[in-house]
Amino acid sequence: MIKLLKYLSPYKGRVAIMLGLMFLQMLGTLYVPTLTADIVNKGIIAGNLKQVWQIGRFMLLVAVLIAGISILQTYLSTSIFAGMGRDIRSVLFKKSQNLTINEFNRFGAASMITRCTNDITQIQQGYMAAVEMLLPAPIMAVAGLLLAFSKSPMLALLIAVSMVAICILTAGIGQKAMNLFAGLQAMLDKINRVLRENLTGIRVIRAFNRQGFEQKRMDKTYEEYTFTAIRVNRIFAVLLPVIMIVMNVCTILIIALGGKNVANGQMEIGDIMALIEYAFLILMYLVMGIMVIMIFPRAQTCAGRVDEVLDLQTDRFRTALPSDNIRTAKSPKLEFRDVSFRYQGAEKPVLSNISFTANAGKTTAIIGGTGSGKSTIVSLIPRFYDIESGEIRIDGKNIAAMSEESLRDRIGFVPQKAFLFSGTILDNLRHGRKAASFTEIRHAAEAAQISGFIDGLEKGFDTQVSQGGSNFSGGQKQRLSIARALVRKPEVYVFDDSFSALDFKTDAKLRAALKDEIKDAAVILVAQRISTIMNADQIIVLDEGRMAGIGTHNELLANCEVYRQIAKSQLSEEELL
Repeated sequence: MIKLLKYLSPYKGRVAIMLGLMFLQMLGTLYVPTLTADIVNKGIIAGNLKQVWQIGRFMLLVAVLIAGISILQTYLSTSIFAGMGRDIRSVLFKKSQNLTINEFNRFGAASMITRCTNDITQIQQGYMAAVEMLLPAPIMAVAGLLLAFSKSPMLALLIAVSMVAICILTAGIGQKAMNLFAGLQAMLDKINRVLRENLTGIRVIRAFNRQGFEQKRMDKTYEEYTFTAIRVNRIFAVLLPVIMIVMNVCTILIIALGGKNVANGQMEIGDIMALIEYAFLILMYLVMGIMVIMIFPRAQTCAGRVDEVLDLQTDRFRTALPSDNIRTAKSPKLEFRDVSFRYQGAEKPVLSNISFTANAGKTTAIIGGTGSGKSTIVSLIPRFYDIESGEIRIDGKNIAAMSEESLRDRIGFVPQKAFLFSGTILDNLRHGRKAASFTEIRHAAEAAQISGFIDGLEKGFDTQVSQGGSNFSGGQKQRLSIARALVRKPEVYVFDDSFSALDFKTDAKLRAALKDEIKDAAVILVAQRISTIMNADQIIVLDEGRMAGIGTHNELLANCEVYRQIAKSQLSEEELL
């Protein structure tokens, strides 16, 4: 929580005003019992109605001022900590966008959602409670106790004993609650994870009639969270009545002992009333402070989870080295030099000693069996993962020495699973390049063989896209994703099995149209169908993470057994000849 205090820096002025208002509110609150004593002693007991009205009007004025100051202070507190929460969310989201895939997977999507939402809400509430309840508690306790001593040292000592009793009780009972708060956030992560799986996988669940099983799994996660939350609430349910008993016993003793002093002429009745008010103020603020201390561990746990992401060291923003700024006319657009890679925690490398070059205006296709490393290669180009050894170069520059922004500006990436954002079709295509003109966007849509479909829609390019593109078919989403990459006009196109949902006729038209779009760019094309890649300038055949062959379609049919087997499984004898 202390680390996150730096996010209060932009609000220093408002924080100072808020603390000033809080101080005035406390002064007014402490002054009210003195006025109560005066109105009783000087007005009611003395039978002086004029004093009653005079002091009463002043008390009303003080009460109104306290209420106004309290409202203004609460408004400032809310705006400050809402702004602070917004700033932390912004920084946390930005940091999450800059994490590597391995670093992101360390937390998981469900946990990141919880950290960006509920955790920061808990932090906001923790800070607000600390400022509005915990901070005034010691000031009010000490000041109230001193004022009580001025009325009666013996009764003030009684209030002090009650304070100690409440602290001991809350410390003993509260310790049990503190250990449960950390578990609540972890359980909330689990709820988000299971819920996310059930919502995103709803089609699979229904297809296999697993609704009942998933309902039980969801209920189990809810029950675990509920059970822990109930345990916490039971502790508080015991604590609050115990505290009220102590406060009521203290009040009874003040009245009993104070009554004897009044009878002996050592005190006035108004002083007893003032002492009762001081006792309630001191003990109530003390209880509020202790409650915050008990609830604070949950905010502290959430702050630790947020800090865990923000403090994560990453080396993803290295700048280009002087020696890597050399570019020659003969530099290939994309080059793999003896690249090896393994996923985090894997025993064996996924790719071993991969070397090839992809020149501008040429298409390099990659094919291989399931798990051979095709999608891994295309994930290494935009540097979603860092390689274990070797080099990947674009225009003669080592991508490890380039900033992510500079690298990815050069790449047009079409993932294996097409993804669209909510908004309009035009918004999605401009995601490729914000400054693209409508003419450029239409041209990209025509090349991607999707313009006819868009023109047939009632609102055309202004048609709304549902979340994830759920109102479009798989082929339509793929073509829109391809158009989005074409709008970018990159130096390297990466198509990760991006034609799988297209029929053969559309596939052929699209590949023919792409030839005119990629004259100055290199194309990396991953595919499962031989028909999609057989006209590529070079084809790389992968087998268990190693290059089994490289060459044209005819060369590989003659020289590569792995490619020949794939071709035989897809093409007829006449097509092979």
